[in-house]
Amino acid sequence: MPNQLLLDLDVLDGDNDSPLLGSAKNERTLMAYNFFSLTREHQTELPRYDDGRFSIEVKGTSDGVASIWDKEVLIYLESLLQDRINRGEKLSPLFQFTANDLFRITGTKAAGTAYDRLEGALKRLKGTMVTTNLLDDDGGGGETHGFSWIDDYRIQWRKNRNGEKSMQSVRVILGRRLFNAIVKNRRVLTYDTRYFQLGPLEKRLYEIARAHVGDKPGFKMGLEKLRLRVGCATELRFFKSKIQAISRRKCPLPGYGLSLIDPRLQRSLDPKAPRQTGRTPLKNYLVYFYRTDRMAAMLPAAEAPMLEELGDDL
Repeated sequence: MPNQLLLDLDVLDGDNDSPLLGSAKNERTLMAYNFFSLTREHQTELPRYDDGRFSIEVKGTSDGVASIWDKEVLIYLESLLQDRINRGEKLSPLFQFTANDLFRITGTKAAGTAYDRLEGALKRLKGTMVTTNLLDDDGGGGETHGFSWIDDYRIQWRKNRNGEKSMQSVRVILGRRLFNAIVKNRRVLTYDTRYFQLGPLEKRLYEIARAHVGDKPGFKMGLEKLRLRVGCATELRFFKSKIQAISRRKCPLPGYGLSLIDPRLQRSLDPKAPRQTGRTPLKNYLVYFYRTDRMAAMLPAAEAPMLEELGDDL
């Protein structure tokens, strides 16, 4: 099968999957957990994630690991695949698209630097090796697999009137692991179009909210657990300051809000609770995610369930 796919990559001509007609979508696991660098700085590996149930190791080549901006290419490919599924077409991990249609979806200005960044993203997506027991076909997390996000890619160039190279089309073979997760598990969620204008931390906060809130008013999770799920390498005290600053903005995330909760102060609202003294340890802080379109029916933060209580925590 791989050899046939490579042959198809060579001979495919003129039949683009773009334009993307549906909305931008992503596999739920890739929203709930972090697999990508949150910085444009060169990184050849990410800190290992292990919560006792799931583990994630991400290592790259000299080109670096794939970043949160490179992830936008994957989101686009997954969206094209979901379009095929919705139309009942024959499914294949092979895609051909125009760079300009990708840029239309992500809100990127089509220019020489954008084409260069796209080529760099494809290199990193192919070179990044992910080892994890997530993305199992049954969702049970019982096996550990190593895979790359894409298996192969090819760019067709042509020269414009000024003799400069112009990107005509892009052909990509989506990695089998991700392809199977989308086709078999069918846990794909739609993005708000404003996602692509968010900063890297806000992108991850939106994805976590989108993956877990669902049709519920909201949920809480520990600050340290959130830091690990976001993929932020900063100290917890600095992460707390960032979350606090974001929570104070008006409409910080498309469709969602968040609040930093000091459980010591929360308990003080109960007149029967014992008096609390001293500072609250950082690890005891909670972050409350909630839907902003359900403000009237929103549960008080004190009554919102913890992430572990939702029953669908990945």
